Amino acid sequence: MTRRVDLRSDTVTQPTQAMRDAMASAVVGDDGYNEDPTVRELEERYAAIVGKDAAVFVPSGVMGNQIAVRILTNPGDLVIAGRGQHVVSFEMGAASRNSSIQFATVDDTDGALALRDVLDIVDAEEDHQPHVGMVAIENTHMPSGGTPLDVADISALARAMNGRPVHLDGARLFNAVVATGTTAAQYAAPATTVMTCLSKGLCAPAGSLLAGPSDLMQRARIERKRLGGAMRQAGFLAAAGLVALDEMIDRLAEDHERARVLAGLFATTFPEAHYDPTSCRTNIVAFNHPQARQLVEELSLVGVDGGTVGPRRARFVTHAGVDDDDVTFVAEALARFKPTLH
Repeated sequence: MTRRVDLRSDTVTQPTQAMRDAMASAVVGDDGYNEDPTVRELEERYAAIVGKDAAVFVPSGVMGNQIAVRILTNPGDLVIAGRGQHVVSFEMGAASRNSSIQFATVDDTDGALALRDVLDIVDAEEDHQPHVGMVAIENTHMPSGGTPLDVADISALARAMNGRPVHLDGARLFNAVVATGTTAAQYAAPATTVMTCLSKGLCAPAGSLLAGPSDLMQRARIERKRLGGAMRQAGFLAAAGLVALDEMIDRLAEDHERARVLAGLFATTFPEAHYDPTSCRTNIVAFNHPQARQLVEELSLVGVDGGTVGPRRARFVTHAGVDDDDVTFVAEALARFKPTLH
């Protein structure tokens, strides 16, 4: 059987042995009654790390984002976001379905939102346009290639919103932390709420956390219940999350190093993509190619699994399941790769 290197996503990671051991011995209770001590410990630990009053453990990052929209907006509001962000393009239209909001999208090709674009939408309220309820940002910004944002840009955006809430989709927030040396609390400080996934590069089997002011997190618990996300003896999952926060953040640097090697290999193999490998700063290699879907399909035939995040945008993601030998395998596969692309 052909050897395979799975670069589709960092969601394919497996829980570590330490996580499995912690899950097996976790002290649990009924989190529906706020009686699971391991869940409470995880929520308190995350809230402290991101510098917020409180946090809520939820099953997924999508639910964390959706709860944030529900507690920060009213039906009919506009939510300003980059057109490539997860909450806009990769949650199956959930925000409109769940919260009756509208998105006002702006260009986010390089990951950041141009302040002028955001302010133009806010200013349009004077011309009888819908009320802007919040702005959402994503750090790292997945579709641009795992781009870490500049905390100064986040702060400037928050100031310009003049009291309107900012939600930070930090599904891969700790990748940004490791890549830039900025702390999670510094990144989250300008934002009203922040969400982080435990099940991507941090390797936990499931779960995400949403943090913010205490009153909003009380409302978040209500919305979690409404969305079917209230869990009972969830301490088994929370125990793995604690290991993720304690042991898995620093090792993200290894994923970044391997991604940079792969970025150079893909740039050399596909010069027609005009991909700048130095733009790869975290664990995601993403580039445009006129036949991206075909490229991904043909690479899979030689054991290199990737994916697309658009009709002409390929993506390859490093994670704890990819080691140096895997990178060597990919290098050798690309060296002899003979695509039928035309």
